[in-house]
Amino acid sequence: MAGILFTRYVTKTSSSGAKGFRIRGTAPYSWTTLSRTTTALKTRRAALLLGLPALSCLAYQAYHEVQRSTVIHALEEEEVLEQSDYLYSCAETEKNYQLLLQHKDSDNAEFLWRLARASRDLSLLPDTKAEEKKQLVFKAFEYAKKALEKDDTCFAAHKWYAVCLSDVGDYEGVKVKIGNSYIIREHLEKAIKLNPKDATSLHILGYWCFMFAELPWYQRKVAAVIFASPPTSTYEEALQFFLQAEEVDPNFYSKNLLMLGKTYLGMNDKQKALQWLSKAKDYPARTLEDKEVHKEAVDLLKKLK
Repeated sequence: MAGILFTRYVTKTSSSGAKGFRIRGTAPYSWTTLSRTTTALKTRRAALLLGLPALSCLAYQAYHEVQRSTVIHALEEEEVLEQSDYLYSCAETEKNYQLLLQHKDSDNAEFLWRLARASRDLSLLPDTKAEEKKQLVFKAFEYAKKALEKDDTCFAAHKWYAVCLSDVGDYEGVKVKIGNSYIIREHLEKAIKLNPKDATSLHILGYWCFMFAELPWYQRKVAAVIFASPPTSTYEEALQFFLQAEEVDPNFYSKNLLMLGKTYLGMNDKQKALQWLSKAKDYPARTLEDKEVHKEAVDLLKKLK
């Protein structure tokens, strides 16, 4: 039974899904406090306020210490997230994982979905042993699930929950994997609704559609035995998402170029398949996956000529 196997997806730092840490400054609050105090002085409560100058001063200082601490903490978190995105863009998988692992108990969804992604990336490294890979896959899913629980409005949490759920299905059998496919699509659609400009969410949903469009007839029959209405899709639907991803962020990912070529092949449009496969072949090979894409594109082009 063909499964949906998601490979490593590139998420540029500029579209990583990090929410800006918008910390209000202390000035508006200082003005409010001063305004209220001035008003109170004009009332019968003035004597009470004037009788507690030390307490008022301490409260004022304590308030500003809390505000200062909040700002510093937020800035520190933002710096870690930026560092993580930089390490991810440089394919520093181990360093990125170790950095984020220090924040595994965070309540911030931005840390948690990145840790899910980093755990998954580590599991995909060639030298990762089978048992360690399995542990990382399940931990990645736990982090993604926690990120979603902390913030279900975070598009990246939905995206990586979908990807990690697919990975977990590889260890849980065909029935579970097909059943998960409905949930996977649901979360990908939520991610796209929350952020229509995220090319990777569009790409992954396109890949989901492509895999079910390619499902052989006999595997469809097996799926139909297990499920009254198994997941289905078409090359046309897959093409729609791949093209949208390319429109949002042209040439963002070698695999998207390759999948466009393969989708057109599935639709028997050899001219357009040739166009996109050539782009995939010429894409700068910066990562191991880029090199794999290059090789597959070259092999497909040879068959077309």
